[in-house]
Amino acid sequence: MNLLDYLLPFLLALGILIVVHEFGHYLVARLCGVKVLRFSLGFGRPLLVRKAGADQTEWVLSVFPLGGYVKMLDEREAPVAAHELHRAFNRQSVWRRIAIVAAGPLANFLLAIVLYWGLYTGGVEELRPRLAEPEAATAARDAGFQGGELVRSVNGEPVETWQEFRWKLLNLALDKQVVTIETINASREIGFRKLDLAGVVVDQVERDITAQLGLSLLRPRLPAVLGRLSEGGPAESAGLRAGDRVVRIGDSEIESWSDLVAIVRDAPGRALEFQVLRGGRDERFQVVPSAVDENGRSIGRIGAALAEADDQREQMFVTVRYGVGEALSKSLGQTWDTSAMSVSMMGRMIVGEVSVKNLSGPVTIADFAGQSARMGWAYYIKFLALISISLGVLNLMPVPVLDGGHLLYYVIEIIKGGPVSERAMEIGQQIGMALLAALMAFAFYNDINRLFAS
Repeated sequence: MNLLDYLLPFLLALGILIVVHEFGHYLVARLCGVKVLRFSLGFGRPLLVRKAGADQTEWVLSVFPLGGYVKMLDEREAPVAAHELHRAFNRQSVWRRIAIVAAGPLANFLLAIVLYWGLYTGGVEELRPRLAEPEAATAARDAGFQGGELVRSVNGEPVETWQEFRWKLLNLALDKQVVTIETINASREIGFRKLDLAGVVVDQVERDITAQLGLSLLRPRLPAVLGRLSEGGPAESAGLRAGDRVVRIGDSEIESWSDLVAIVRDAPGRALEFQVLRGGRDERFQVVPSAVDENGRSIGRIGAALAEADDQREQMFVTVRYGVGEALSKSLGQTWDTSAMSVSMMGRMIVGEVSVKNLSGPVTIADFAGQSARMGWAYYIKFLALISISLGVLNLMPVPVLDGGHLLYYVIEIIKGGPVSERAMEIGQQIGMALLAALMAFAFYNDINRLFAS
């Protein structure tokens, strides 16, 4: 993977989320009769400018893409002609100003709901929560978990996928709860295991909560049978075919697909002798894995996928799909739960209950964007929905310079019966900028630490 494999998915995600957010402000401003002077994707010097509409609104692409803004007619920024005073933002009622400001974050939440709804109605393939044998001296081993068990519920709430299982554990770990996990084994025997989450460190980026407990996903040892080959890739060019079973590479016997992957990864650009079974006969081929960059390390790839049997896929994956109405309910619930989790995490970071290592900056987000894009469109859409929710929650924080700070001013205005003074707003802006700068500094610091650690 090269830099563009991460940068392009990141910039695409950023562009979509910013446009949706700012279009929320723009649309409600227009509905409220406010004149919009400029709609900008990015900050700083304009790169592209186009005027359109009856008001000749400027549509701008600016040099720094980490944000955007909608500039409206406002007497506090420039003189306004008498015939347009009724269209100035500052002349609107406090309720209209609240609607315009709140529309940006709400647009981000709406985008997440639509994305989740599309996934749930179309169907998305997920890993089943089937557990591997827990390692010795772990909480999972002490609780009696066994390899091959399928998780059915957590504290009585049904669980269908591995992601859903991890999400529920993460939520419960914030409150240091003791959880009851229902499992079923291959003999259809149901078991109930208790896990104390008091000692779990909640760190969504660096420390996997399931790994801390000794729980891991079952990864069966699948035979090294080649499936789809990349056209013109090293495997196809060497003469390998779909259906070939690799039994030896050089002097190493290949017992499973993971054995093949491990050898190929460690041999970028180096010729390997593959011995395969094809139609009951031994065949030998010279394969030179291509060198691919992965997180700064060169690894080998031959352009071959695993040939999966239907029964293996059935054991490992489940397709999650709902009807239109139920999918909408699920998407609303997912957006609400994720928003609540984000708010809870922020609050706990402020009081010191959760590490500030959970803050992520643009480098980590770009890494996740690239990884999700590699995994497939469904994972990328999930990533988009998650970041859209995070952006909505962040902007609703009651910090001056953010949408939430402006909403706080308007709430104060409603309570006191008059607008907040210009001096108070100036002080608030300075405090808000300082808080935002500190937040970004922490996020960049965490990004740099993760970069060097990887």
